[in-house]
Amino acid sequence: MDDHTQEHNHAYMHAHGLPHSHSHVHENQRAVLNRLARAIGHLEKVKRMVEEGYDCSEVLIQLAAVRSALDNTGKVILKDHMRHCMVDAVAAGDSAAIDDLCQAVDKFMK
Repeated sequence: MDDHTQEHNHAYMHAHGLPHSHSHVHENQRAVLNRLARAIGHLEKVKRMVEEGYDCSEVLIQLAAVRSALDNTGKVILKDHMRHCMVDAVAAGDSAAIDDLCQAVDKFMK
């Protein structure tokens, strides 16, 4: 198999969640899980507020907290990805990983 085919297969596998060439356990995994738990807590609070008929402006403020928690979680994941996954991909000559990252950033920042 030529290098281009191998790169394409890696990009296809990576993009579809199949086995990766690197582990996704990073130093900030605990922080990410904690941030996700916080975001889930905020979202559950929003649901209760709507069910209990809270004022719309209070619900919007709580939704802003959910968005902020998710955005901050994304920042931690992105930094981890750049420091670890991307460094490994560049060292391995995996240019498709850069395209994958660009696509993920585009979707994250919509």
